[in-house]
Amino acid sequence: MSDKPHRLTGSLDVGNQSNSGYIWLAYSIFFLIDPIMSHSRRLWIESGVIYAIFLVTYVSYMKARTISQRRALLLALYILGVASFPITSGASSFFIYSAAFLPFVVASLPAVAAIVIAQTLGLLIEGWLLHANPIGLAVTAFIMAIVGASNFFIARQKRADRKLRMAQEEIEQLAAVAERERIARDLHDVLGHTLSVIVLKSELAGRLIERDPQRAALEMAEVEKTARTALSEVRQAIGGYRSQGLPAEMELARSTLQAAGVTLACETPLPHLHATEETVICLAVREAVTNIVRHAQATHCRIGFDTSGDGYHSLLITDDGAHPKLHEGNGLRGMRERVQSLGGRLSITTDPGVTLLIELPQTASPQLKAPCVAV
Repeated sequence: MSDKPHRLTGSLDVGNQSNSGYIWLAYSIFFLIDPIMSHSRRLWIESGVIYAIFLVTYVSYMKARTISQRRALLLALYILGVASFPITSGASSFFIYSAAFLPFVVASLPAVAAIVIAQTLGLLIEGWLLHANPIGLAVTAFIMAIVGASNFFIARQKRADRKLRMAQEEIEQLAAVAERERIARDLHDVLGHTLSVIVLKSELAGRLIERDPQRAALEMAEVEKTARTALSEVRQAIGGYRSQGLPAEMELARSTLQAAGVTLACETPLPHLHATEETVICLAVREAVTNIVRHAQATHCRIGFDTSGDGYHSLLITDDGAHPKLHEGNGLRGMRERVQSLGGRLSITTDPGVTLLIELPQTASPQLKAPCVAV
């Protein structure tokens, strides 16, 4: 028997179903060495039939869609080697292919080692019964062990890469969902406030159009300006809302409440916050003011900032309005999600009026800005 079939070496990465797996069929050329050397027509016919069965099994393995199918084909490949080894020593190639495939369908190292050992013992026993060349058998067994071990680590790396890709895809999907939710929250908070201002000023202009046309024209000019601002804020929300700062937001709150006939009192200094914290506070102020204008029928509103003893910045907003039964809609839900994303706390109490308390953990030593001015 020839030892040349045992030259099937290297790492046979045929565990995937890509076309690159077919390149390893080149090693099967060693199966034909015995027929070439013997010049036997019968051996050529028998080898041709065996090789055809091998090709069908190999291609079926490459096209298999499930692990169970591939395991069954591996078993068929090993059985083909056992059945054809008495005919030609080139069948030892099938044992090596089987050992090379195995790590891609069995994830456990102990299981792979046990199966390769069992396959090797089966080959050695059959070779001993057939009085095969012991050197050739030893070389085949050695190659089976080396190829099986090396392919196990390649297969494990491929599984890790596949899990990483799946995790990355899941992260991308979650990020897309989070971005859609962020845009929805920001559009609600930004547009809800701005549209409320437009409604108020439009109603005021409608009441003034007969007795004070000049003032009505000014109010309508303000409506146009606010609408343009809303368009800009929509673009900001889509791209990622960025607050113009707490002082600017407080001034906007003052003008909005004043247009609705609500007096704002804020006598505490504004805290110095990081950009993310300031954005959350600004959007909270905006949502609270919008709710007061829409639903509260209030006459007074108080906004206060403080620093608690347990290391939190706090925002307290109260009004004296007669709120209907409090329902946490999209605005309050979005506010709560923003606060909690920073590790903060939000609580709402009613009767009388509504009291909104937001607390954010301090990330830096607080510095005070200019105080609010009571209106």
